[in-house]
Amino acid sequence: MTGTTQDDYTDRYARRVRGMTASEIRALFAVASRPEVVSLAGGSPYIAALPLDAVGEMLAHLAADEGTTSLQYGIGQGTPELREGICEVMSLSGIDASTGASPDDVVVTVGGQQALDLVARLFLDPGDVVLAEGPTYVGALGVFQAAQAQVRHIAMDADGLVPAALEEAIAETAGRAKFLYTIPTYQNPAGVTMSEQRREQVLDICERAGLLVVEDDPYGTLSFAGDAPRPLRARRRDGVFYLSTFSKTFAPGLRVGWILAPHAVREKLVMTSEAQILCPSAFAQAAVTRYLTTMPWREQIKTYREIYRERRDALLDALQDLMPAGTTWTRPEGGLFVWATLPDGLDSKAMMPRAIAARVAYVPGTGFYADGSGANHMRLNFSFPPPERIREGVRRLAGVMEQELAMRAVFGAPALHRRRGHAGADAPGPDLS
Repeated sequence: MTGTTQDDYTDRYARRVRGMTASEIRALFAVASRPEVVSLAGGSPYIAALPLDAVGEMLAHLAADEGTTSLQYGIGQGTPELREGICEVMSLSGIDASTGASPDDVVVTVGGQQALDLVARLFLDPGDVVLAEGPTYVGALGVFQAAQAQVRHIAMDADGLVPAALEEAIAETAGRAKFLYTIPTYQNPAGVTMSEQRREQVLDICERAGLLVVEDDPYGTLSFAGDAPRPLRARRRDGVFYLSTFSKTFAPGLRVGWILAPHAVREKLVMTSEAQILCPSAFAQAAVTRYLTTMPWREQIKTYREIYRERRDALLDALQDLMPAGTTWTRPEGGLFVWATLPDGLDSKAMMPRAIAARVAYVPGTGFYADGSGANHMRLNFSFPPPERIREGVRRLAGVMEQELAMRAVFGAPALHRRRGHAGADAPGPDLS
């Protein structure tokens, strides 16, 4: 039987379910995964860069050596061994014992997404306000929507979140804001990084306002030139929740992430997690633990950095060579994404079907704003396709944009012709407001 299935349960759903919609990214997966389509849409790490034979051997030994425990139920907080390994990973960024980081305050989660959901369940009541960068991570918007919270976006520029805009939003929400959600390093989707000075300013503002900070840091170790700025949690411990994941540096299929929480909140996070999932996968935890203790994971991170830097450069070069005038974009110093601003008059969401017909995929900017704005932007991913495919994808995308501009010139007001270039001293900056 084909066709759309009628939903006879509409009137029975809980209120928090009725407004749920599929994310822009998930809706793209079916078409973007076709081999003939160059996908610049997803955020998948390049798993083929892992030593897969060695990983397979490691997993085989794990099942043989620890099967009776790793295939059994576990504890809600996560194994002590993995929590110790997580602290070692965080120490690379400056989050260590000197900043109050302890395995006792780490809660293992099913990827970074469950970490976000736990924080939302713990702190958000219907009608509460979350302050978040605009644009922001589409998965976070889904979590906040499910919690029936309102998202108030904070403007960004090339140096990240704008402190003055944060202060204004705090004043306008008049105490209804529960926390600031921020991705300060190699932000998804914008690719920008909050400057050193602004990190201190943002923390000071939140401390004065009594506002919690939820710092999401999936990409901080994936820097292309030197080390990333120290995380917010490495600077302050009180009121800062630090979230991260092994999805970008090891394997997203294992679904292992974590929260480093203030000590007083740790137990409530564990109880909330147990109510959801009982316990995180013992096998996945054991696999990550063995990876951290038996394999050269620091060298693997360096490998990812080199691969992604090459692919970022391929994307930036292709954008510079091929994009129509009036297009601008960010230049990330790490992470997985470039944020592009379209020439005047183009709509990334309306243009999407024609792009798919031209066998190229991206994510329209509308998916990264709670109010559906951002139609003049798109997110481009460079981590998964090889450099030659990236350039071909940009060539196809540029062709679609040129056609759109030509149609607009004939049937509507002509697009403004601005000099192409990346956001920097010699080119127009991206509109991240």
